[in-house]
Amino acid sequence: MKRQIRRLSAGIAAALGVVALASAASAQQKNEVSITRQPGIIYLPTHVIEKQQLIEKHAARLGLPELKTKWITFSGGGAQTDALLSGGVDMVNTGVGNLLLLWDRTKGGVKGIVASSALPLAFVTHDPKIKSLKDFGPGDKIAVPTVKVSTQAILLQMASAKEFGADQWSKLDANTVQLGHPDAVVAMTNPQHEVKSHFAAPPFQYIEMKTVPNARIILQSPDIIGGPLTQGQFFTTTKFAEANPKVIEAVRAASKEAQDFIRSDTKAAVEIYKEITGDKTSSEDLLAWLKEPGMMEWNLEPQGTMKFADHLYKIGTLKTQPKSWKDFYLPIAHDLNGS
Repeated sequence: MKRQIRRLSAGIAAALGVVALASAASAQQKNEVSITRQPGIIYLPTHVIEKQQLIEKHAARLGLPELKTKWITFSGGGAQTDALLSGGVDMVNTGVGNLLLLWDRTKGGVKGIVASSALPLAFVTHDPKIKSLKDFGPGDKIAVPTVKVSTQAILLQMASAKEFGADQWSKLDANTVQLGHPDAVVAMTNPQHEVKSHFAAPPFQYIEMKTVPNARIILQSPDIIGGPLTQGQFFTTTKFAEANPKVIEAVRAASKEAQDFIRSDTKAAVEIYKEITGDKTSSEDLLAWLKEPGMMEWNLEPQGTMKFADHLYKIGTLKTQPKSWKDFYLPIAHDLNGS
């Protein structure tokens, strides 16, 4: 398979070795859990959870009063999944592409807990010659968080299949370069940089639209999927979930409380986001962007994930075709109305 998949496969093999050596330890309930996420307001529920210590709150309610959480930010989902597989972290919050790939490669050893957000992703360019995907030449670079397997990279494949034909899904893969969203914004603001297009996650597309001359959106994730697509979800290894069922339950309860809080007091949630992340964007801008279509999709249920899985199976990235989203989510989520 592609280099990224080979690297993830190697990470899986290493992780299985770690699990084999530490099976006794993994059977014990943990008192501290580490969780990763990426930059951006798409991860707003995790910032609320951290600030209000909601996992700790619900863990205490469930009989784990000593539980602590450690939050770590990574620039892309590939680094997050590597950390999960190597045993460096306990849970991650990132895109559905990474979840599906790990679920498949570990034969069900990694599964989702609950979703946290389904905000729209946007393909932004400031290259004057680019009007649609058909205008990209071999030298035109597109920034994505992780090549091949990030949600943005896979959405680009799905869009290419629609634009150029089903057998041309990988037509623009060679154009993609790996940049975390903040670094991609920096590249986009530099007229001399080779990267003039960025498949962005909120709030970065809005920052680019405001600060980069001639920046415009030519495609969004709902255009490709036909509706909302889960962008952030918690997932973990099934070994961790089986050994720590109360932690998993606390994550679900904390996620629900955080999502409710965002809807009921969006301004306070934005202030938490700015405090935790250090984002200097004005509160007024962030609040205005959250009023844009699709920007309040904070839900526990997975959305649009089976369309994603179907694409990955058709192109051979997934060796196993899930029959339902419940195949790659833990039972804690099975009562939800997912898709």
